[in-house]
Amino acid sequence: MKYFAMFIMSLFLGFISIPKDNTIKVEDLFKHINYLCSEQLKGRLSGSEGYELAAQYCQSRFKEYGLKSMLNNDNYYQYLSVEYNDIDKAEMQIIIDGKTTELKLGKDFICRGFTGSGNIKSDVVFCGYGISHEDYDDYKGVDVKNKIVMIFKQNPKWNINDKSFDAGYPRVKAENAFKHGAVGIILVSLPNDSEPQDIIGSVLHGPGEQNQNFPQVHITIEAASKYFESKGITLKELQTKIDENKKPSSMDLNNQAVINIKAYYEGQKRTMNVVGVLEGTDPKLKDEYIVIGAHLDHVGRQANIYFPGANDNASGSAAVLGIAEAFVKNNIKPKRSVIFVLFASEEQGLFGAKAFAENPPVPIERISAMFNLDCIGFGDSIQIGNGKSAPQLWKIAKKNDNEKNINFMVENTWNGGGADAQPFHEKGVPCIYFVTTNSYKHLHMLSDKPETLNKNLYEKIANLAYYTLVDVANYYNREEIIK
Repeated sequence: MKYFAMFIMSLFLGFISIPKDNTIKVEDLFKHINYLCSEQLKGRLSGSEGYELAAQYCQSRFKEYGLKSMLNNDNYYQYLSVEYNDIDKAEMQIIIDGKTTELKLGKDFICRGFTGSGNIKSDVVFCGYGISHEDYDDYKGVDVKNKIVMIFKQNPKWNINDKSFDAGYPRVKAENAFKHGAVGIILVSLPNDSEPQDIIGSVLHGPGEQNQNFPQVHITIEAASKYFESKGITLKELQTKIDENKKPSSMDLNNQAVINIKAYYEGQKRTMNVVGVLEGTDPKLKDEYIVIGAHLDHVGRQANIYFPGANDNASGSAAVLGIAEAFVKNNIKPKRSVIFVLFASEEQGLFGAKAFAENPPVPIERISAMFNLDCIGFGDSIQIGNGKSAPQLWKIAKKNDNEKNINFMVENTWNGGGADAQPFHEKGVPCIYFVTTNSYKHLHMLSDKPETLNKNLYEKIANLAYYTLVDVANYYNREEIIK
């Protein structure tokens, strides 16, 4: 009784510290997000000065948290090279029946991330889906030489004579237009979609050579529709006609456009993944690894505007930093080693994750699981991907969702990898993908700002990833994880 009384008194006097709250707080995550989304970083395009500042920031946090470099250097960087395009000027006008209207960058039009340069004024010709196929050719019967081509950005949802079209990448469509003699291209989203895609910033451009002298823009359906007002047919009706007949309906629009773009292209620009490791404490298990990663890059800037990329993917990157800090702050000493990674160039084609998976700092067979965090700050519930291909990891996450009273995780999941988890999945590494449902309202738009994020949901998913990682790093053998 005497010792119990002394214990109670010591608690009262503060001689024995009460354990701190071990959860991750959204206010701390937002300190990272606000910096990553700042104008100084200008959208974090891989290869840009803004991306390097973001990488330096994450490197400093890794050092602060006591993570170690495992790349035989002191800067935590795994280097790779990517294509790079800096858009310094972007102006556009439409000329309808002799009347010139200035379009506003980011509101009425946007450049493709790998647009070429050019200052052109020319007639506009509508060429459907911009496809030249052996059984279907949007360019047949129209003259586009020295003209600007307007085409649907997406491919049709149908095949022709049971033969599928190519992937529909903008670079492929632009190259086809150039081969037919066009001097520039205007992309417009499909007006008959239930939710037509807005104009978005994107650097996913597809294979092929960069045409540095071929401007490529994406305009709103409203702006594009002005070209059809005197044609007796709307853009919606035109898409319907092409889709129903599976035949081209190309036409000269008898009006003009002015496109003035100045871009600076580099075929090989250095960028980097940021990699740190928290070494395991178990003599046997420390040589097994869990990777937790998120892509740090976004789609950059165009002239005087930039894309903040708060949800995509400052949210995931900040959570990786927050989880690393939580391990240290809460004195979590994992049995397995945990590798924390911020990936470069996801937006261009998963290049950072591919570089890591192809050249991992440890043998790939020693990586027992990969956690991917992407677009986790906007939406209304938590979705965990790869539950069909890595069911045990999904079950561990679900257990934590229940036991930690998070209760935000839905049952829907999928098979395979997805985004930066994909290269790991293809190498046979079990993956778990943290994302939110209804996450993409602001995807690649100027509106993807910190103030749009769902703070309550964001804090819950960051903590769910943290609790799940602690479990996987400590309490399950490899056979249980990979089965």
